[in-house]
Formats: sequence, C-alpha cells, structure tokens
Amino acid sequence: MEYTLRIAQQYQEKINRLRPLTGSRLQNVKDYYRISLTFTSNALEGNTLSESETKVILEDGLTVGGHPLREIYEVTGHSRAYDYMWSLVHSNTITQRDILELHRLFYEHIQSERAGVYRTEDVIITGSAYGVTEWRDIPKEMTALCDWIVSERLKLHPIVFAAELHRRFIYIHPFIDGNGRTARLLLNTALIQDGYEIVTIPPILRSDYIASLERGHKNADVFHGFIIDREVEAQKDMMRLFHIPLKDGAEQAPGT
Repeated sequence: MEYTLRIAQQYQEKINRLRPLTGSRLQNVKDYYRISLTFTSNALEGNTLSESETKVILEDGLTVGGHPLREIYEVTGHSRAYDYMWSLVHSNTITQRDILELHRLFYEHIQSERAGVYRTEDVIITGSAYGVTEWRDIPKEMTALCDWIVSERLKLHPIVFAAELHRRFIYIHPFIDGNGRTARLLLNTALIQDGYEIVTIPPILRSDYIASLERGHKNADVFHGFIIDREVEAQKDMMRLFHIPLKDGAEQAPGT
C-alpha cells in the first residue's frame, strides 16, 4: 500500500501543474465524471442502464425505454447529488447536513419521505458476516463520524482519509437505501476537496470492492489499498486526457 500511495503522490504532483483548472477545461472534467461516476455507482447497485444510456438521460434529457422508472430517477438523482458534491469543493470539511443533503438529492424522487432521513428500522446486509449500526444509535454514530472528520482529517493522507470516511460511513449504514452511492459521493467529496481525482469503481470490480469492505472490518488497510489503487487509475486517466507522460521516473521499482 505504501508503494502505491507514493506513486499516487508522484502522479498528483504532475497533475497539479495543470491547476487551477478553470473554464472549459474544468467543465469538461466535471461533465466526464458526471457520466462515469453516475453510471458506475448505480451499476454497482444493480441499475441496468448502460453508460451510453446514462449519457443520453443526463445530456439529452431523454428517457430510455425498457427500463423501470426508478432506474431513471437513480440517474437524475445521482446527477443532482453530484452537483452538490462539487459545491463543497472549496470547503475544508464535510458536515452532517452535507451527508443528509447528498442522500436527499439522490433519493427524493425514489422515496421522498425517506430522502435525507436516517432509517428507523434495523437492516441486515446480505452476504456480510457483520452487522451495521442499530437504528436507535444512528444519530449518535453519525455525530461521532462528523466529529472524527474534524479531528482526524489532517492526520491522514488525503486518499486514506477519503477511503476511511467511506468505510466508517458504510458500516453505520444510516439510510434505508442509497448508502453505497452516498458513501461513494462522500469518498469523492473528500478527494476533490483535497485536489485529488474522482474515483470510480467499474462494475467488473464489484466483487473486489465488496470483498475489500468485508475484509476491512478486521483490517482497514485492505479497503484503503483498494481505493488507493482506484485513485492511481483515475490519475492515469487524467494524465492521458491532458497528454501528461506517465513515465518519467514516477513509476519506480519498490525500494528504489
């Protein structure tokens, strides 16, 4: 993990030479990740819309035949939450209000009475050997999570902090539905606030993603390592997009 984190830091230093991104360049990045993050995050949760169909819905405002209305709402709702995520880019923290708002924007057209509202019943995560927070303890645990954000953020590497925020949030599982997508929005809110690239998790890596979260109950480094790997891939994409050479000493053998 430390080697990959070092690579991520070296790549980030190259990307930072492009900053600050402004105008059409910044808008192109936002538009690219709006489609990519919305598609991948929804697909991880079983949404069957393809990336091209997601693009048609978001860019052309058209519906796609043969899909449940809920899947359309998951796309448009995620896009609204994505905009809110970007509105927080210049903030140095993430509050409980921000978490509730991210979920509300995503979920309001799916089930309005539960959008941005903590669950009031216990749930079981299928396939996991671990339980999540009992519903009566959710307000206390979410307050503790937000206190942790304030007290610990500067003590951790930004990518590790973002991964740990996702991990802690998903183990609380505060909402009746939409926890995974909210967790990934929080992950990326933390990353862009610290100048890092948006992480996407393609559906082909779903099993690895879930397995790393499950193993993360006993060893947080497993999940941290998974997210660091995804950040490195995002950095490579950004460097290719802006024609930044990948290899000029950034990738060195471990121990050199």
